[in-house]
Amino acid sequence: MKPGIPKGTRDFLPSQVAKRNYIFSVIKKAFQTYGYVPIETPVMEKLSTLTGKYGEEGDKLLFKILNNGDFLKKADKQAIEEGNSSKLVSSIADRGLRYDLTVPFARFVTMHQNDISFPFKRYQIQQVWRADRPQKGRYREFYQCDADVVGSDSLMYEAELMQLFDKVYAELRIPVTIKINNRKVLFGMAESAGIADKFMDMTISLDKLDKIGEEKVITEMVTRGITEEQAKAVIKLLDIKGLEALEAAFAHSPTGLKGIEELRAFHSYIDKAPTQNKLEFDISLARGLNYYTGCIFEVVTDAVQIGSIGGGGRYDDLTGGFGLKGVSGVGISFGFARIYDVMEELDLFPAEVTQSLDVLLVAFDEDSHKYAFEVLSQLRKDGVKADLYPTPAKLKKQMKYANDIQVPRVVLLGSEEVSSGILTVKDMAKGEQAKVAVSELSQFLKG
Repeated sequence: MKPGIPKGTRDFLPSQVAKRNYIFSVIKKAFQTYGYVPIETPVMEKLSTLTGKYGEEGDKLLFKILNNGDFLKKADKQAIEEGNSSKLVSSIADRGLRYDLTVPFARFVTMHQNDISFPFKRYQIQQVWRADRPQKGRYREFYQCDADVVGSDSLMYEAELMQLFDKVYAELRIPVTIKINNRKVLFGMAESAGIADKFMDMTISLDKLDKIGEEKVITEMVTRGITEEQAKAVIKLLDIKGLEALEAAFAHSPTGLKGIEELRAFHSYIDKAPTQNKLEFDISLARGLNYYTGCIFEVVTDAVQIGSIGGGGRYDDLTGGFGLKGVSGVGISFGFARIYDVMEELDLFPAEVTQSLDVLLVAFDEDSHKYAFEVLSQLRKDGVKADLYPTPAKLKKQMKYANDIQVPRVVLLGSEEVSSGILTVKDMAKGEQAKVAVSELSQFLKG
């Protein structure tokens, strides 16, 4: 049987893992600099924890895990006869792979509320799974890198998280635009268009604006019970660029005006410390997830056509679904897989990232090989990343291996080096050679 892996998943070669670890290290360092602490949650959650939190689109993308043992024994026979897969699921699966890290975090906070201090600032770097259609920048298995604060409704944290976005993307050298909106502003649009009762239908449709365009968004809203006139009224509001003009349009929408107030409060913080990347108000930004209630964010880059590479927002009562009422939170997530693809395409990884060794030792004969192993042991004790070719094979074969693994330096050891204690170090890029005493080798390689 020909080996393969499921669609939407990937294997990673050593050089790719090294590049991924580089991104992880930049993000993790930024999280820690801003005072966030790490947590981890299980790969799988109860389906009751996950369902109903992501909207109808998100619920369809949950991976379900079949119950242990003979799962068909307790299956809903009527659902099988009717061919009703939605009804069948509840009787054969009560667990699912996590769709994101935010909902599990809300569950975590509720369960551990007596073990943590509020406001609680956490970061989490773990895999998530979505039964999505694989395409460029979209996978079924990928990492999320999240930072969240729960237990405070201060808009200072929105500004702090935008600084976090800015710091990481600047360090990774990815030019981005950080888009900002507010879910209350979106509700104001719905109120102004007379479709407050169709708010979620409107936001789900607007979330597809970049992908399908205005005309198809209008068509989708109509299929969701919004009249064409109301849909066009919503699209017309998208032409408003500033908060002042929006305020006039929301004269009869208290919720919309509250959203504008929150955006101004956010700017009263962020404007005190300007970002390196562009910060832009985008009234069309919707973020289709059900749980957002306030400011929402999305990060895009013009350098590569790949969609958003980060996002997040404020959620006022996500823990309420688990029994902990009145705990507001706000968070962001870095689109790790897409960040990797962008950096690969733009050749942004530092050259030294994929360098796994500092030096390779090459021996000419059996005695030299044993001596080389002694030298190797000392180099490793001194913290030098070193290795030794496993046999004293022909020099051409050993040097080819050194080139294949792209090691920067090679130490050549023969009978002369063993007797003198003076080793030959070759710079593989320059082709230059230097004579170094074995007692000074570690210092030379580090220098």
